[in-house]
Amino acid sequence: MTFQSLGLADELIKAVEQTGYTIPTPVQRQAIPAAIAGSDLLVSSHTGSGKTAAFTLPSLNKLIDRRSAPSAGPRVLVLTPTRELAQQVEKAVQTYGKALRWLNTVCLVGGAPFFAQVKQLQRPVDVVVATPGRLLDHLNRRKIKLSDVEVLILDEADRMLDMGFAEDIDAIVAATPAQRQTLLFSATLDGVVGRMAERMTRNPQRIEIEVAKEDRGQIEQRLMFADDMGHKSRLLEALLGHEGLQQAVVFTATKRSADELSLSLQEKGFSAAALHGDMHQTQRNRTLDRLRQGRIGVLVATDVAARGIDVAGISHVINFDPPRQAEDYVHRIGRTGRAGRDGIAITLSGPRETGLIRAIERFTGDRLEVHTIPGMEPSPRKPSGPRPAGNGRRFGNGGGYGRPSGGNGDHRGAGGYASRDGHPTSRERSHGDRRDRTSRG
Repeated sequence: MTFQSLGLADELIKAVEQTGYTIPTPVQRQAIPAAIAGSDLLVSSHTGSGKTAAFTLPSLNKLIDRRSAPSAGPRVLVLTPTRELAQQVEKAVQTYGKALRWLNTVCLVGGAPFFAQVKQLQRPVDVVVATPGRLLDHLNRRKIKLSDVEVLILDEADRMLDMGFAEDIDAIVAATPAQRQTLLFSATLDGVVGRMAERMTRNPQRIEIEVAKEDRGQIEQRLMFADDMGHKSRLLEALLGHEGLQQAVVFTATKRSADELSLSLQEKGFSAAALHGDMHQTQRNRTLDRLRQGRIGVLVATDVAARGIDVAGISHVINFDPPRQAEDYVHRIGRTGRAGRDGIAITLSGPRETGLIRAIERFTGDRLEVHTIPGMEPSPRKPSGPRPAGNGRRFGNGGGYGRPSGGNGDHRGAGGYASRDGHPTSRERSHGDRRDRTSRG
């Protein structure tokens, strides 16, 4: 199947071909014709599956024959959980809609000047891509009207709900016409996402895309055990100094940890920078530009800040702190292995984090293969729990196998606030989550 067979206008097909894509992905093959036909869609699709084009192309196809009236509001509205993802989606709209020279887009995100966005909204706008918090700010101040919206798209709906945007989304949806078309994309369509979908869609077509084995095979998943935080830091430095590493994203549990770890790596000579929700949008954009240009070798980031990062040069993802939610693991490792390239995802596990590792393995259905670095093996201890024994590998030259380790080392987190088991305290976790959830800047 080709893009020509999906029912897209010639202008859009030409733009797609100029990007180098010739064969639609599974989610594009199913979603594009259904969206062009006018159906509401509920789509479950994994990171890197081509879902952005799956909703961008049919939406532009709807706009192609007529321009918006000068006084009208946007006809297409896209909601995303993070600033970086919103900017990525707007860039895709501009890329695929380059033949529509009259097409105007606006990206409304926190961390960017509010009144500069107001000025953009004073001209005719066809497509608005926004985070819920900032869009609601504009809506409450009557700087934008949504009564002309024909297509409403919720990208990563599950993540928006996880971040506490449920009430914001309900308020935004209430301001759009009841007869709109709704396209909802999410990693899962069950639970709270399913209940929200029932409220805002009409007889939706459900599309669920399974992860192909060949897609999963692009990322090699490894596990390394550490005795304590000092051991973790030494392992990280050894990994970042490996000759096979091009660029890496290192994930931490908190914003403070990201700042402190990036500064520590800089002091040791690594070209590192932090990325998290407390940074001003200008600074975040500058950091991402430097990453894309290859001027940053190591990006230390929190989960929310890293959503939507698409840099082909990222060869490694390192989970310095294993994710507290197993779903986040999939999004983290999806930062490597982009555009058909191979990637390596390494998770560092302290003695009290084996439960998180088991949750990840249950969620993904993949067993993380244990690796060690010669001379930096963990202290032997009896494995805590029924994790099956299996073969592991040393990272680098030589053989050997690593197993879970114990030790009474330093369990302080890189962020300073930590409980005895090395996890962020409830004080820091609630503060960090609350600050990361906001998209108002």
